[in-house]
Amino acid sequence: MNRAAAVVGAAGLLVACAAMAQTTPASAAGGGGYEVRRSAQSLAGEPTRWQPAVGAPVSEWRPAGTGSSWQRAAAGSTFGKAAAPDTTLRLAEVPPARLARTRTLLTELNARPTRQKSIVVDLPADVLFDFDKADLRPDAEPALARAAELLQGYPDAPVRVRGHTDARGSDTYNDVLSLRRAQRVAERLAAATGTRKLETEGLGRREPIAANTRPDGRDDPEGRQKNRRVEIVIGPRAPNG
Repeated sequence: MNRAAAVVGAAGLLVACAAMAQTTPASAAGGGGYEVRRSAQSLAGEPTRWQPAVGAPVSEWRPAGTGSSWQRAAAGSTFGKAAAPDTTLRLAEVPPARLARTRTLLTELNARPTRQKSIVVDLPADVLFDFDKADLRPDAEPALARAAELLQGYPDAPVRVRGHTDARGSDTYNDVLSLRRAQRVAERLAAATGTRKLETEGLGRREPIAANTRPDGRDDPEGRQKNRRVEIVIGPRAPNG
């Protein structure tokens, strides 16, 4: 198409547009915020202008303030990270006056929960007793005192003291030794906690927590030392307790 033909075509288009309404409000075309104006004259020399339509809503951008509908949640808002109750070591059973001290004792004694909801404290037998003996050593007193104080935090829970040995010696010998050791510990705890009844049990070497020998069959002194222990088991309260 040559230049003359292009001019003629453009002139014809402008003539056709002139027959239409000269101004079309945006509201009539769908509620926009501007107007479309049509002209039969050439617009080549006219500057481009942006002018909001009369009566159109005004959009504003401003920071959230007093009147904003989007605000930071207040301190008392119910939307947020809920504080989960501490049920692992059954602290809900502990009298409020003993709660802080009980938390400390649980940490110091490395107390651990079980699937049966019991709380277990392991006292190394080498701290409590001399080798092959069932008489409490004098330096066992601090550990036993802390254990007795911990029991006061669970006044309504049943308690069982369980003795364990390593794998050396016969089953009969180890069963008797582990029971005697459990009984000595239970007597000490009962004396410190009043008339509370504690059950005792001697399990010998039947429930080790570490290997008594190395993979090559050699003796493992560290493993045997871990197995020589007395467990204090704070059981769950009875349903009506």
